[in-house]
Order: sequence, then structure tokens, then C-alpha cells
Amino acid sequence: MKHFTVLLAALLLAPTVIAQQEAASAPAVAADAKPTSASAPVRSEFHVRYISGTSVYIDAGRDAGLAEGTSLVLKQDTSKPSADAQNTAVEPGVIAKLEVVAIASNSAVCEVKSTTRELVVGDTLSLPDAEVEKLVEKNTLGNTRRYPMVISFTEGDPLDEEVREALPRPDLPEVNQIRGRIGFDVSLIQQLGQASSSSKQYGMVFRADFTRILGTHWNLNGYWRGNLRTSSAPTQTTLQDLINRTYLMNLTYVNPGSRWTAGIGRLYLPWASSLEAIDGAYVGRMLGSHTVTGIFAGSTPDPAAWNYNPQRRIGGNFLNIHGGDFNSFRFSTTAGAGVNMLKWTIDRPFAFTENSFSFKHYFNVYHSMQIDRPTANPNMAPVKTGIGQSLLSLRVQVHPRVVLDLTDTYLRDVPTYDPTLVGTGLLDKYLYQGINGGARVQFPRHITGYFSLGSSTDSADPKNALNRMFGASMANIWKTGLTADVRFSKFSSAFASGTYKTVTVSRDVTDNMRLDLQLGRYAYNSVPTGSPSSNSNFANVTFESNLGSKLFVQSMFTAQRGGSLDYNQWTTTIGLRFNNRAAARRAK
Repeated sequence: MKHFTVLLAALLLAPTVIAQQEAASAPAVAADAKPTSASAPVRSEFHVRYISGTSVYIDAGRDAGLAEGTSLVLKQDTSKPSADAQNTAVEPGVIAKLEVVAIASNSAVCEVKSTTRELVVGDTLSLPDAEVEKLVEKNTLGNTRRYPMVISFTEGDPLDEEVREALPRPDLPEVNQIRGRIGFDVSLIQQLGQASSSSKQYGMVFRADFTRILGTHWNLNGYWRGNLRTSSAPTQTTLQDLINRTYLMNLTYVNPGSRWTAGIGRLYLPWASSLEAIDGAYVGRMLGSHTVTGIFAGSTPDPAAWNYNPQRRIGGNFLNIHGGDFNSFRFSTTAGAGVNMLKWTIDRPFAFTENSFSFKHYFNVYHSMQIDRPTANPNMAPVKTGIGQSLLSLRVQVHPRVVLDLTDTYLRDVPTYDPTLVGTGLLDKYLYQGINGGARVQFPRHITGYFSLGSSTDSADPKNALNRMFGASMANIWKTGLTADVRFSKFSSAFASGTYKTVTVSRDVTDNMRLDLQLGRYAYNSVPTGSPSSNSNFANVTFESNLGSKLFVQSMFTAQRGGSLDYNQWTTTIGLRFNNRAAARRAK
């Protein structure tokens, strides 16, 4: 009876006490300002932390009440005269309009919908009045509309406590959030030239972003595209087949309340990405709040890896120490040892380290190294233990629009990546050996320029060769919605030399339709083998469109000309899109 009296009194007095406390703590509101609910205060101002093209990163996310589709504006500062005040292309008193397109707990990515000037880091964005009203209503009514009040007592009857613990509570936003797509495709490959032939392939595409599956702490993320059946043996591996084999798809276990973590599928070891992608698994255990150790094993199937070999197996252990915060200083250092095997024969034992240090987005240094002892080929002198690979990169943001970088790449052994991927840019970090310096500069009108220069000290040329890469990208060209990127590269090292040129153009025709075009030419010469230069031209065209709210269609065409690569490939995909996040938002 005593507990019942206390409970009844608390329920009757709680609204009055809460209202009095909030009224006493609420700040005074100016007479000309629009009043907001004192019982549901909301954050309405956010700051730009980073800008990349038309994507803007801000310092708040789901915890501040933002969601995908939330509108933000950059208002005109009336205290300072500006030329933007004369431009009313967006809206009087508004410089830019943005929309949240991706959301995390404490950060969000926004897309610029319209603007009268370039946004810069430090700009203050705010919620329009309509969005503020939505958040106030949600904070005021959302938690009391469906869920009863839960009152906590310092002591009480265990039976009463058990009843209170059984009261329903809302699920966390990430529980059972599922979105992605699945489709089936048909591909026709036409081999040209003297040995002309054709083959047909049937494949499948699957993209997944599943979090907290069935209320557990397992998550499925990644993208996979592959062949299920071939009508006849293809005469060669195509560029699209190689790109498809660079996918990542993994099932991971991440539980803040557990010391164990795990992953399985095609993935990077989270604490040592320099080991390249593996088809396998890892298991880790936290030894403290900043230390984790574990084991890993799998194969090395990525044709863009420097040590690629479809018959290679890899396994080992690791220890990682990390700390800090992404909003200030952060560090991570990993050390481990393992063994590479060809099939089930030991090829080379190795030890590795990987370290990274960063301060906000202003400074970042990364270094990875492997020390190994390869098994020598028959009738060849044994290879001593030494550094087999070393990658060093330094990035400094000296201005909100200017980023400088310095890299140093060393490979003792001839890399085994597939050179057909040279023109795609996936091999850049291995092509530019030696010390290279570069910069990335954002200019007005959505133009970004970038370059890299360096000297290859181990080149077979009589004098050191100059590695160089120049490129530029532009978004919303002449307000047509077109985005273009142009790049030229020349590389020379002890292992390979050559050039490549690419032009990429893309456009969102409508909200549900996209077109991509890539043209390129590359010349690749393997220096150790002395083979003649392999010249090739290629073109990729991709068209994608949504059919209603559930279906999508995608069509791709690839043409390759030059050397032994002389073919056309057509691929058509029809599939289903799924997303339960929008339905969950509507149900709130």
C-alpha cells in the first residue's frame, strides 16, 4: 500500500514539477522572436566541418534530432555587407539550401541543393522554422504518445521493479534497419578480331546495409557482383570481371557491451588494412578500453592488391592499441605476425606494423610496413629477411580549400596486381614509387584541381624519371547537373612504366535516373620482363533508373581495344530495391 501511494503521488505531481523546473530554467525570449516549446528544447544551429564537392559534413547528427531528408539553410549575415545580398537566386536572406542525405550519431552529410556562393569550413547552418516546429513536436509528444512514464526508486519491492522493467521501450534506431538491392543480370561478351567468338553470362548483384539484424549485434554491409553461370567458356577476362572482383561484403559482430568482435566474408582487417582484402574471417578480443588482440585467416582474391595471387593463403595474429577522438587527436598502432602460403605450402613468413596519427581533419600521418623472407625459386639464391613493403603518407590541410600530401612507396618484390586495372586508378598507390608530393585545391564554381609529382630513384632509365599525375573535377557544369573528372598520369619505377588518361562524366538526369560515361587509354610496360608496351583504349557507359518505388534497371556497355584485349560487353540488370528505414520514419 505504501508503494502504491508513492507511485500515485509521483504520477500526479510529475507534470507540475517538471513544468515548474523547465519554466525556471528556460531563457528569456525576445518579444520579436518566434517562441519554442520550453518542454522540448532543440538545437537549431550546426557548423560545417568538411567540404568535398557538393557534399558538406556538419558537426551534428541523429543525437541532435536530424534525420535523412532534414532541410538546412545558410542565412545571410545582415551585420556585414556582402555581394551575396544582391543575389536572390536562392531566397531573400538565404545564401544556401542543403538537405541531409546520410546520418550518424554525431555527424551528418548534407547535399547542397542551391547556393549563391561557395560554402567554407566554419559556416553556420540553421534549421528553417518548419523543421524546428517538427523537432519540437517530436520531442514534446513523441516519447509520451506511445510509451508510459518509467519511474525509478532508490529502493523498493523486487516484484515492483520486475514489473517496471517489463514496461515497453522504443527500439534503438539502428535495430533491424535494412536497405539495399538485389538483381539478376545477363551479359553478352563479343570477342573481336581474327578469333572472334561470343559468350553469355548470367549473374547477380547484391548490395546490403543491414544493422543490428534481428535485434542482435551482427551487421551485414557491402556490395557484390558476380557470375552464376556461363553459356560457353569466355576467351579472356574482361575489365568488368576484374572490377567486380574488387568487391567487399562482410558480416561483422560489434557489441559495445562485449569484449569480443568478429567478422567474416571479403573484408579488410579493421586494424590493418595494409594486409589487403581477404576472403576469410577474424576474431578479436578487447583487453581494455583501448587495446584489442586477435587472429585472422583467409585467401587474397583482390586483383588490385600488390601481392595478388588467387592461390595465396594468409593467416596470423595482431595486437592493436588505439585512443583519442576523431574530433581532436587520435592514434592507432598495430603490430602482428603471420605467414603467406601458396595453396598449403609456406611461401613467406612475415611481421607487420601499421600506424596512424591524426588531429581533426588538419593533419594525418599513416605508415605501414612488412618484414618478410620469401621462399626463393628453385636454383636461385636464397632471399634474406628484409623490408618487403613500406607505405608512408602525410596529409596536411593548410587552408579550408587546400590540402597538401606527401607519400613514399617502397616494394622490394615485383608487384603481382593485374595491370588491366591501370586505367581505373585502383593501382595508383603502387605505380608512383619513391617520394611523391601533391596537393588538392578547391576553386570557386565547384572546381577541384589535384596533382602529384615525384622522382623514381630505382628507375631503369639512365637518369631518374619523373612520376606525375594531374587532374581536375567540376560539379554542376554550367548548371546542367553534369559532373566531370579529367586525369593524366605518367609513372616509371623499377617494376613498371607507362601512362594513362581518363575522362569521366556523370549526371543525375532525374531523382531516379543516372548516367555515367568513362573513356580512357593506358600504356603499361613491365620493366623486369622487358615485354613490349601494352596499349589499350576502353569505354564504359552505365545507365541506371528506378522503376517505381521497388524496382530498378541498370544497363552497362564496355568496349576494350588494343593488344590482346579486343571485345564488347553488354550487361542488363533488373532487380528489387528495399528500405525499411523510410517506413520506420513514417510510423513515428
